[in-house]
Amino acid sequence: MKLRCPWAGDDPLYIAYHDDEWGVPSHDDRHLFEMLNLEGAQAGLSWITILRKRENYRRAFANWNATKIARFGEKDFARLMADAGIVRNRLKIRATIANAQAYLAVRKEFGTFDRYIWQFVVGKSLQNRRRGMGDIPARTAEADAMSRDLKKRGFRFVGPTICYAFMQATGMVDDHLATCFRARK
Repeated sequence: MKLRCPWAGDDPLYIAYHDDEWGVPSHDDRHLFEMLNLEGAQAGLSWITILRKRENYRRAFANWNATKIARFGEKDFARLMADAGIVRNRLKIRATIANAQAYLAVRKEFGTFDRYIWQFVVGKSLQNRRRGMGDIPARTAEADAMSRDLKKRGFRFVGPTICYAFMQATGMVDDHLATCFRARK
């Protein structure tokens, strides 16, 4: 039996996310954009709720095509507010559209979103090997810096805690516990 981080629980979707994605460095712009927005959508909710709605989010938000999302208007907003497959929070939906516009500006400035976002960890995944769940912080200095800069650039729902969760999700930070089988890779 594989030892995992306790948060993975016994839900097959959560286990697959833990085993195959969480903590794995991602340099794919579309995936990074997806995860930043999903982490924002998760604010105040459980991550498993968002994971269960992930495919619906992909469908609703043009498979995370930022160029298309940035052009969403009031008709699209109304469609999204009526979509039970996603979290129907008007602030979060508006934030995703604004984030697409900010994301495109960042890509124009830096060439890729990847180049921009990974600068907060100097281009290298931080390997922490924590001993217990209580040792994992909700935020770090790097997440604080990321949050400040994202907000300055017009991103929304990107507080320090959301940014740290995003960093964990995309492998900018590897917080698999030292006892977890993923920590050994």
